[in-house]
Amino acid sequence: MTAANTESQPFNRSRQAREAEVMLDHLVDDFSDNPAAMAYFYDLFRRVYIQGERLDQPDAPQVGMTCIQAPEELIRAFGATPVRLCNGAYHYDQVGADFMPAKSCSLVKATLGRLHDQDNGVPRVGKLDLIVNPSTCDQKKKAGVMMEEMGYPVHDLEFPNVKESEAARVYWQRSVRDFAVRLGKLTGKRLTRKRLNDAMALTRRAQAAFRAIHNLRRKGPSVVLGKDIFLVTNAYFFDDLARWTEAAEALVAELRAREAAGFNAAQKKAPRILFTGSPPIFPNLKLPLLIEEAGGVVVADETCSANRMLYDMPVVDEWLVDHMVDSLADHYLKPCTCPIFTRNDDRRRRLLDLVRDFDADGVVYQAFSGCQVYEMEQRSVAKTLNEAGIPMLYIETDYSPDDMGQLSTRIEAFLESIKTRKRQRAGGQA
Repeated sequence: MTAANTESQPFNRSRQAREAEVMLDHLVDDFSDNPAAMAYFYDLFRRVYIQGERLDQPDAPQVGMTCIQAPEELIRAFGATPVRLCNGAYHYDQVGADFMPAKSCSLVKATLGRLHDQDNGVPRVGKLDLIVNPSTCDQKKKAGVMMEEMGYPVHDLEFPNVKESEAARVYWQRSVRDFAVRLGKLTGKRLTRKRLNDAMALTRRAQAAFRAIHNLRRKGPSVVLGKDIFLVTNAYFFDDLARWTEAAEALVAELRAREAAGFNAAQKKAPRILFTGSPPIFPNLKLPLLIEEAGGVVVADETCSANRMLYDMPVVDEWLVDHMVDSLADHYLKPCTCPIFTRNDDRRRRLLDLVRDFDADGVVYQAFSGCQVYEMEQRSVAKTLNEAGIPMLYIETDYSPDDMGQLSTRIEAFLESIKTRKRQRAGGQA
């Protein structure tokens, strides 16, 4: 197809729009009793991913982020707009495959593929004035040079390999301060206590709404399905934060009403699943979708596209700018359970806590093919869960839809084994 024909084709007939439409239709139409408050999010994804609508962005520099470890409050405090660039489209995965090794992670290939399509990349957020690239992933680190070759200015945000030592903490604080200097040069603005405090307050309200949703999923019956929560958190990547927060608060109010009425969004004896590993990013929500189509319910997750996004707010000892920046850096380092760290003790403890707190019956562990850190950590995670008597299903996959049938069979068998296990336990107790 020629460039002229590509330009004349309506966006909603493009491959990336069709891919998004198929997934969104599954999420909306194949499930009954969707929360009314989810209409905002369904409509948002339809407008942005299927119709190609440009988002209304403030007249401010756009700062792309390749990882959640980039402090978004700092970006907002300088009057810029943070936009997370992680992409879940198989279409962009294929575009990225033209200049990435075949065995690269789908997420990295899709992110680069989306950046390569500068004019039509979705979400359409306008010109990126800077990309901040935290060194949390070896493939993303190397991809930073490719981004520069595409014409994007890139700031490498250096992340430590450990988080337990004071040296690592100081190293990271220095990296965040250097990032603040770069943002000041980009925007021409000075970081003040008021600007940083206002930015932190904006995020604090969003975190409160997300935490309320998180807590409402703790016990049965399930008031909402996991496929909707992944959509909500994916919207956080690109939506206006104030608008997103209002929509999330409306969802909280509806879920509380459901809880009071004893409403159950899942089947009565649906296995409760904790999801972990490589992040489900729209439109690649195939694994959570398959779990809930097979009769399970994702009640919690430990991924960087959902519950690792919004930690508790920073604890500030002295409300001076330098102290606030250092506290913000600590806030992003200390609770992080990214597998990039040399040791993963915190992540294994976190998973056990989530299983207990959310009464999960089993764990589904997703690893994108080529994502070595998640692939390597699954052994120690499986050992920890096995010792605690918690069943785990490990799935290595990518963005291709070709393995949907095989994955569906494996998931159905895993859920059935959980049901059998519960029946046996109930029989033994009787």
